[in-house]
Amino acid sequence: ARADCEPLFSVLLPVYNPEPALLEAAIESVRAQTWTGWECCIADDASTDPRISALLQRKASEDARIRVVHRPVNGHISAATNSALALARGRYIALLDQDDLLDPAALACMAAALETHPDAAILYSDEDRLSADGSQRSHPYFKPDFNYALFLSQNMVSHLGVYRRAEVEAVGGLRVGLEGSQDHDLALRVLERIDHSQVVHVPSVLYHWRAIPGSTALDVGEKGYAFRAGARAIQEHLRRTGQDA
Repeated sequence: ARADCEPLFSVLLPVYNPEPALLEAAIESVRAQTWTGWECCIADDASTDPRISALLQRKASEDARIRVVHRPVNGHISAATNSALALARGRYIALLDQDDLLDPAALACMAAALETHPDAAILYSDEDRLSADGSQRSHPYFKPDFNYALFLSQNMVSHLGVYRRAEVEAVGGLRVGLEGSQDHDLALRVLERIDHSQVVHVPSVLYHWRAIPGSTALDVGEKGYAFRAGARAIQEHLRRTGQDA
């Protein structure tokens, strides 16, 4: 594969004061992709830890495919992801959290799925959990093909969620105010524009969600605001689509 191979995936990585070693591991998991048609668009959300800026500068100097924007003020994950989206040039975007890992075959599997389903607008993979130190993988989630009823009760698209960039831009990116379930809200809003047949499940564990203290990977009750945002995202989707529910 050449560095200019199509499709180009823009991996969006919003960053705010992560443990530097975990952030480096996340970035390196993008660099380790067997599919070379990628760029990593990183938005630093005004991190106060000076090590973060230095780390991002070093990574960008090591690989021209790593592009960084430094936000002057902290705006939380939706605003930061939108800043990363503004850097994106790929036909598709993939969402990555600052302490998680992509499987080396993640983008190659997505590219293969796009060969078979060229009209896909949302693609998602299976996922598992990674221990805080990265030594153990557990709790694999082998997802079904797209199930709208299930999707109304949980965000089965995340992780790994890949979107056609034009669709994400058409809905205005991620919504500020839906932090905690901003990715579920995004998927619901994109879904309203497309046919359900354009949502494609890639049945491989391509995303490793790190379970660290304070993470919803450990306990969904860790982030009550995420649950409230999720309920709001679903309620507003039902209202927009005229469903009395």
